[in-house]
Parts: sequence; structure tokens; C-alpha cells
Amino acid sequence: MLLLLHEISFSIPLDETLGKVLFESLPFTLGVALANQVLSGERGGHSNQQQHKSEINATLSDIGATLIGATVIALNIAPTDEVVMLASAASGGRLLAIIVASLVISYSIVFQSGFANQQRRMQQQGIFQRPMSETLASYLVSLAAAAFMLWFFQQLSFDDPWTLWLQYTLILGLPATIGGAAGRLAV
Repeated sequence: MLLLLHEISFSIPLDETLGKVLFESLPFTLGVALANQVLSGERGGHSNQQQHKSEINATLSDIGATLIGATVIALNIAPTDEVVMLASAASGGRLLAIIVASLVISYSIVFQSGFANQQRRMQQQGIFQRPMSETLASYLVSLAAAAFMLWFFQQLSFDDPWTLWLQYTLILGLPATIGGAAGRLAV
């Protein structure tokens, strides 16, 4: 499709071509991963070892769903200048408010909103399956996804100070956390 639309050609450098192909294929990859999460079935079994594996699988499933949801939402924002503009105006108090808002919104979406899968969500097994610990763990996963996207799109580099990484990550972490919460609802 990129060839057909003249977005890539044999005259474009290989690294630019690969970047465009990777960037354009990411939504399809995420769609397949999300479909696999939603359509996968659960297997029975009640032994302690199987229950432990079930808890680990449920936890990995939550992490995967959080990463997928966070990426789907934040991927549209990470390569833009929005994060840079918002970070330039953000004070320490505003960043703390963003952290609190991210956690409250995530908790509310998954545990208080009344969506169709909420009751099933409350019964799911896993290492972090208590509402507060799951919300906090998912927030940290969403922040990691946000930081990675900022680095991937060259909004941050390893030469930048940690305070800049923190500001940018917390700001992109808000939409990433909302996406992560939506992703967890889908599992």
C-alpha cells in the first residue's frame, strides 16, 4: 500500500522506508494482538500448579492488554509536539495532579464504571487482582509504554535529563493509562 500511495520507493533511503513500514504496520499488529486477547478461550483445571499458572497467565494477560490499550491511544500523541508543549507549562503541582487523575480515571474505568465485563473483571485471578494494586501496576506499565514511545519517536534521548523524561512520561502517561484501562476491560 505504501508503494501504491508513493509513500515509499526505491529512491528513498532504506532506514526511512523501514521506519514507515514499521510505523504503518503497528496498528495492524496491535489489532491482531487485541483480537487474540478478546477471542482467546480459558482452559479448565483446578490443581494448585494450574491455579498458579492461571494467576500468572491472568497477570500477563492484564499486562499485555494494558500495553496494547496504552499503545493504541498514546501512539497518536507520542510523535507530535503536544507532549513537549504541555510539559513546558507543567509545574510540579500539575504533574502530581496528572498522576492522581491518571490513577483515579483508570480505577474508575475498570472498577466503578459499570461496563459489561466489570463483574467478571472483579472475579479474575492474578497477582495484582486487588483493585488498588492492579490500578497501580497498570499505571506503571502504561508509564513504561509512554516512555518507550517517546524514546522511539525521538521525543526523548538518553542524553536528556531524568526530569525531562519524568515530565514527558507523566504527561503522555495520562492518555496511555486511559487506553490501558480500556484494554484491561477487553480481557
